[in-house]
Amino acid sequence: MRRQYRVLIADDEPIIREGIRDAVRWDELSMEVACEAEDGEEALELALQENIDIALVDMNMPFMDGIALMKRLKEERPSCRFVIVTGHDEFAYAQEAIRLGVKEYILKPVNAEHLNQVLRSVKQELDELYVRDLYFQKASEQIEKNIPLLRERFCLEWIHGLISHNEALEQLEFLGLPPRLPLQIGIVRWPETASNQPLMKEGERQLYLFAIENIISELIQDVPHMLFREQTGLIGICLWEELPVEAAVDMEKAVLKYIKRTVNVHLEPVEHEPGGVSEAYDACRGAVFRESQLSPIVRRARQLIHEVYAQHDLTLESFAAGLQVSPVYLSRMLKKELGTSFVGFLTQTRIRKAIELLTSTDHTIHEIAEQVGYDSQHYFSTAFKKVMGVSPNRYRKGAGYAEE
Repeated sequence: MRRQYRVLIADDEPIIREGIRDAVRWDELSMEVACEAEDGEEALELALQENIDIALVDMNMPFMDGIALMKRLKEERPSCRFVIVTGHDEFAYAQEAIRLGVKEYILKPVNAEHLNQVLRSVKQELDELYVRDLYFQKASEQIEKNIPLLRERFCLEWIHGLISHNEALEQLEFLGLPPRLPLQIGIVRWPETASNQPLMKEGERQLYLFAIENIISELIQDVPHMLFREQTGLIGICLWEELPVEAAVDMEKAVLKYIKRTVNVHLEPVEHEPGGVSEAYDACRGAVFRESQLSPIVRRARQLIHEVYAQHDLTLESFAAGLQVSPVYLSRMLKKELGTSFVGFLTQTRIRKAIELLTSTDHTIHEIAEQVGYDSQHYFSTAFKKVMGVSPNRYRKGAGYAEE
């Protein structure tokens, strides 16, 4: 912990500087005289150049007096410590000097023992600060190393409603995350983690979970996000930018493509109010468990609708043909498991995509209608109003966009 401290002697009298230099047992105090100055301006320049720790300052110097010098040094090197060397007639400066953190006055002519005693006290103070800074540095390094763990623990407490809104915002900033509520919460569920049968060893299970996390992170790397994991194996996602409606399907397809595992992904918007994060997570968890109960044909139909919803001539018959099942069977399964018809689910998908375009682009209503699969603006507006209760124009206006 031993450290060598660098000292500046600033006095316009050479004999005083020489006397101070000869009076102190510098080695015993782990100090060295790094520089000397005969006026205030020179002292300031040298102090900054030589990274001075301690300044022995005369009050009356040419160009810049002791008080002005200490004010400047305190701004530039806050950790620098001052000892004033002065005559009897300058005690009027005492109040200002104390405010600047001056350790002590030493009267001329300098008493060697007193000067050594004062500098020993300064050294003790600097040693304590040095040790404190080392502890703070180690603590900072430890925190930095554990930031991923701290983020995950924070997210788990947040989604379970154990952290207040204000506390959450403070911790977000501390953890290097956007200091505001996320726009979406997501959950990735790998059904095999919930199986009661030990189908694989724990090490292999963890390997797959890390692979799933890496795939998801790569897909959303351009969006501010945070992944965390529950002990049950559920992977949570906090998103500070909203993903499009088909993003969940894209995640499921990517995991299946690269590691040949089926996962269920669901995203929910976060209401900007206290408890919004935990409520969104609860809704997300319920939805992802419901989705995991879907039959393979309904899951495939759901994914395919997200891919082809923009086709204008899409019908139940053509869609069922693409899945190699009968229209009657597909319609019955969709109604049973999703609670809606093929047309109803297709309309929901198109309207969700339309909402995304209405709120994030300046495309005309006609352009949006075509992009989400409608032949005419009138038909689109009718369908939109039936689902949302207002026209596309009115919805956009309410979202802060000018009416087309």
